[in-house]
Amino acid sequence: MAPEVSHSRALQITPSVQFSSAAASNSPKFGIAARRMKFPGKKLLPVLVFILACLSILRLLKIAITTSNSSSPAAAFSPSMQQECSSPSECSKVPSNAGSHKTSLNATLLTPKEFLLLSKLISRKAPCNLLVFGLQSQYLNLSSINAGGITIFLEDDPYKISEIKASSNVTRIYKVKYKAAAKKAYELLKHARGNPACTPSTSLLRQSTCKLALRKLPQEVYQLKWDVVVVDGPIGDAPEAPGRMSTIYTASMLARAGKNTHVVVHDVHRTIEKWFSWEFLCEENLVSSKGKLWNFRISDHSNSTRFCSSETLRIE
Repeated sequence: MAPEVSHSRALQITPSVQFSSAAASNSPKFGIAARRMKFPGKKLLPVLVFILACLSILRLLKIAITTSNSSSPAAAFSPSMQQECSSPSECSKVPSNAGSHKTSLNATLLTPKEFLLLSKLISRKAPCNLLVFGLQSQYLNLSSINAGGITIFLEDDPYKISEIKASSNVTRIYKVKYKAAAKKAYELLKHARGNPACTPSTSLLRQSTCKLALRKLPQEVYQLKWDVVVVDGPIGDAPEAPGRMSTIYTASMLARAGKNTHVVVHDVHRTIEKWFSWEFLCEENLVSSKGKLWNFRISDHSNSTRFCSSETLRIE
């Protein structure tokens, strides 16, 4: 909005300048200056108001464009990783060769409160069988907490595998490959709902024809009964990047093959993690949460043809 111009100030502007010296007024030099300064004040005010009004409008347009870009639907529903750290220590540090390993840099670490929830769970279960989809340096602490148990990490980023070493013989790190891109999430969700091969009664994951089933994991992943399964991989931070649809589904199937298995999912503030957790791990099984971390306890339902006892939430 154009600023208001004070009328009292306008009255102080004289329409012309008068010289007391006749000689000065007759001088060509001072005559030109006098003609220039005889610009009427009443005509100057509209020009000034117009200029200020234009500046105000341009500023408002800039604010509107900036706000529109930051709140666009593409930004709101993109699977890109949204890092929200309350302190620098909660975010992963950027190494000097950042351009070559963007997948490693975009991953967020668990906050202290999230890690405390997970570590307490492992402490209660230890020694136990712990399976982790994804690999972060802080997760090696879970392996130490699970002393006497078996800890297996599944990671698709070779850079992480080369940088992070297992701390004991009972901790193993395997390289895996994920094919389903994050942009295929809804298509895979509809496939799972309409395909009998995707129901929880199908226990043989390696022979499953469900597109969400991970069939090429290390053999012991299918053989062991898991006490805790953590889903924090793959990164799933862009439409073309591998999403966590298959890891959440596979975790739910592995959990139903055991007894009272906990499945912990990180980054549930993102759409894919939230959708697939409700679909295959079920709201009724959610026992605790902290920040972006959900903890589900899955009982043995090997004979059930449904993941959830009631459809409390269905995404169409």
